[in-house]
Amino acid sequence: MNTILKFLGSDHRACDDLFASAEAAAAQKNWDSARTLFDQFQAAMAHHLSMEETVLFPAFEARTGMSEGPTQVMRMEHEQMRGLMRDLAGAVTAGDRNACLGLSETLNMLMQQHNLKEENMLYPMSDQVLSNSRDDLIRSMQAVA
Repeated sequence: MNTILKFLGSDHRACDDLFASAEAAAAQKNWDSARTLFDQFQAAMAHHLSMEETVLFPAFEARTGMSEGPTQVMRMEHEQMRGLMRDLAGAVTAGDRNACLGLSETLNMLMQQHNLKEENMLYPMSDQVLSNSRDDLIRSMQAVA
């Protein structure tokens, strides 16, 4: 049985792996590789955030009646991450190693704290309250373009 925690948790790890590879390439000043890997990371993150914001969060909110709770915090953190990714994209494009490493450190800390909240709180809650529709929700998230 697939769970929301397993499905989205494994997607977190895939995004984290791309991020680590992009960060390592920037640290080595391998800018062609850093740009390619960072583009892949940004696309993976955009997809992940979209799955949550267009499928999971609305379903969770509809089922629980909580629109001012954990999903609101997650959306705010998503916006913070998007801003950092925009800044980081500029630093990668400019080939600015110091800016890349500083922004990467900040983004990495935010992502790890965010992932822990989702994996330890939101996803298990979602698995519980959405258990009857979990498979359909996962299929809907997989279908997000």
